[in-house]
Amino acid sequence: MPVTKAKREGNDRYNAKCDSILVKPLKDVGAEIRAAAAAAGQSLQGYILQAVRERMDREKTKAE
Repeated sequence: MPVTKAKREGNDRYNAKCDSILVKPLKDVGAEIRAAAAAAGQSLQGYILQAVRERMDREKTKAE
């Protein structure tokens, strides 16, 4: 099913606000991360971003 013009424009606006960070774990580590995300009921991206945010918050608290 083709994407509508409105949907494409919305996607383009959203993507313009996003950064792109490439993470390339070894395959076995990647499989572990994917399994952990699935077990938590989260998308892979959501799982990774939550983990990063939690670490950043912990380190910020330590520094203060």
